[in-house]
Amino acid sequence: MRLIPILFFFLIPFAANSQTVCTSESKERLDTYLVKLSEMDLSEKSPNERIIEIGKWFLNTPYVEKTLELPGEEKLVINLMGLDCTTYLETVVTLARLAQMGEFSFEDYARELEFLRYQDGIRKDYPSRLHYFSDWIYQNEQKGIIKDVTKEIGGKVYANNPSFMSSNPQYYAQLVNPDFVKRLKEAEAEISKRTYHYISKEEIFNQETKIISGDLIAITTSMQNLDIVHVGFAIEKEGRIHLLHAGTKNMKVEISEIPLHDYLKGNKSQSGIMVGRLLDL
Repeated sequence: MRLIPILFFFLIPFAANSQTVCTSESKERLDTYLVKLSEMDLSEKSPNERIIEIGKWFLNTPYVEKTLELPGEEKLVINLMGLDCTTYLETVVTLARLAQMGEFSFEDYARELEFLRYQDGIRKDYPSRLHYFSDWIYQNEQKGIIKDVTKEIGGKVYANNPSFMSSNPQYYAQLVNPDFVKRLKEAEAEISKRTYHYISKEEIFNQETKIISGDLIAITTSMQNLDIVHVGFAIEKEGRIHLLHAGTKNMKVEISEIPLHDYLKGNKSQSGIMVGRLLDL
């Protein structure tokens, strides 16, 4: 989750475009992956299979939080050297979509990442970023990128009324701007009007066979003012669904040692999951 303000930031803009921030190390890694994608034939693989293929490339990448929280005007941050759970998911989804499009330039990647990360696919300012992941799911379903399959695989209605950001502007440097707080409060109100579904952690074991390796997993919370506390990908391991994610326990991208059902069972604040599925273009 991107919920606590960053105190410092160390990325230096790579390109002449001041609206995109990427270190030379991140660009070199991205270029390597884009070349690798261009040389592979993933045309016969499903979107979920592409996600698992690409997602594994990042195993052991360090977990680094708050990399998007830059001072000043909102910039498109591209950072492949350190990932939090959300930026890991966005990076993999973007590469998986480019593989299907057959587009492999840095500019293609930046365009698709922006389309994924922002309201209406357009980076404008800080409130235009999809800060709440339930909103990310909804809006990217509207864009035709993913499908929220939670309800059809057994999900029940999830009471979703996030208000953390507008209620705690002191945690966000950008929220010294009262107009930004107002607009985030409006976005929170829109989220609260929608009907969301979740699979409770007690039911995950019973519904596990309906989850496909490569599905997007968003972990819901019992905290009243938040919606999602962690995200990653489902991955099958020895007949069980585990989590492929950027985790804080070992501070790296990894596959959870225990199945998803047990992963949630051990955390009181985690209430269940939402499940998204990347769509064919």
